[in-house]
Amino acid sequence: MSDVREIKSDVIIVGAGLVGLASALALGHPRAGLGLKVSIVDAQTIDFSLAPEFDGRASAISRASKNMLEALGAWQDLETKAQPICDIVVTDSKLEDSNRPTFLRFDQQDNQQWPAAYMLENRFIRQALLDQIGNVKQISFYAPCNVNDFVAGSHLAEIILDDGKVLSAPLVIAADGRNSSLRQRAGLKTIGWDYGQRGIVATIDHERPHNGVAEENFLPAGPFAILPLKQPCRSSLVWTEREDIANGLMSAGDEEFDRELERRFGDHLGEIKRSGARWSYPLSMQLAKDYAAPRLMLVGDAAHVVHPLAGLGFNLGLRDAAALAEVVGEALHLGMDFGALDVGENYQAWRRFDNLTAAFMMDALNRLFSNNSPTVRHIRDLGLALVENSPAAKRFFINEAAGLSGKLPKLMRGSAAA
Repeated sequence: MSDVREIKSDVIIVGAGLVGLASALALGHPRAGLGLKVSIVDAQTIDFSLAPEFDGRASAISRASKNMLEALGAWQDLETKAQPICDIVVTDSKLEDSNRPTFLRFDQQDNQQWPAAYMLENRFIRQALLDQIGNVKQISFYAPCNVNDFVAGSHLAEIILDDGKVLSAPLVIAADGRNSSLRQRAGLKTIGWDYGQRGIVATIDHERPHNGVAEENFLPAGPFAILPLKQPCRSSLVWTEREDIANGLMSAGDEEFDRELERRFGDHLGEIKRSGARWSYPLSMQLAKDYAAPRLMLVGDAAHVVHPLAGLGFNLGLRDAAALAEVVGEALHLGMDFGALDVGENYQAWRRFDNLTAAFMMDALNRLFSNNSPTVRHIRDLGLALVENSPAAKRFFINEAAGLSGKLPKLMRGSAAA
C-alpha cells in the first residue's frame, strides 16, 4: 500500500452519475440507516453535470424506485416535476402507415399498483440527489478528478487520483459507466454485443395534451417511444434507429431531421416542434460476468447495460444501490468486514440473476420488434392481442413496470436499509 498520507473513508464511489449519487445517499445518509463516510470521485465538475446540454434524457421512475427516492429524501423535491404515467399504449406498424392501431393498452383498471411509473427529466433527478447530498456532512466530493490507480489490499483499498490525492476505504464502488475503468483494472470481464442501433433523444412540444399517456410505437428499425413530461403539451422522445440512419439524421440539418421526426411521430397530438438540442447514444447489451472483486463492487451501467425500450436501466441501477446498501448494513450488524469478497458475492448473488433476466428479456423484445418480416409481425401482433385479453398477463407486466417483483430491498419498500 502507498506511503502517501491517505484521506480515509468508509466507502469510495467512483462515478457521480445518477446511480452513483443514489448509492452515496443509500450508504451515507443517516435516514437510510447506515450513515457511513462516503467519498465520491468523478471526472466532471458538478456544475457541468447540471448544465442543460449535459444530458437530454428523461427516465421512467418505477413505483419501487419512487419509494427509494422518498426514503432518501429526494422525492419531495421531485414530486411537482414528476408526470404520472396514466396509460400505456403499444402499437406495431410500418413506417409508411398513416394509421397505427393500438394492439395493447395498460391503464388503472388493469392493476391496483397505478401509476406504475413516473416520467422525470434526468436533470431534475440529478439536482434533487445533489441537494440531499449537500445536507449530509459525511459525503465528500473529489471532482474533477481521474483515477490513476486502484489497489486492493487485505483490509483497505486505495484510489490514487491524478491530482496526487490518495483515498482509502474498506470498499470501493464502481459506478463509472459501461466503460468502467475500475472494472477493467480489477480484471472483471464482460459479455455482450452492439445492436447496430442508436437511441436518438429529444424533447418535443405538441399542440394537444398527452394526458399522461406513454406510447411505445414499434417500427421496423426499433421502438419509437413518446413519453409524457410534466408540462401537458411536452413529451420526451426516445427514437431507436439503425446506426447508419441515425448517424445521418444526427448530421442532417434541422429541417431534414424534423421532417423525418414528423413522419414517425404522427399527427395525433397535433402540430409538433422540437424543443432544444438532440442527443444520440449507442445501444448495446453488456453484462459483467462478476459484480465483485476484492474491495470492489459494481453498480449500474458498470455491471449491466440493457436496451432502453422499457426504460429499465436506471431502475435496475437503483435496485443495485439499494441491495448493496442492505448487504453492507447486514455485514456491519454482524461485525463483518463489509468490503470483503464474500460480502460482495452476497450482493452479486442477489442482483445478477435479476439483471440477467431483464437484459435478455429486453434483447428478445428488441429483436422481435425490430423486424419487418410479415410472418414475424403477425406472430408478435397475435402475442400482443393475447396479452391485451389476459388480465393476469397485464397484471404481471404492470408489476414488472412498477418494479415490485422479485426480492425487493428495504429502501425500495420505503424503509431504511439498516
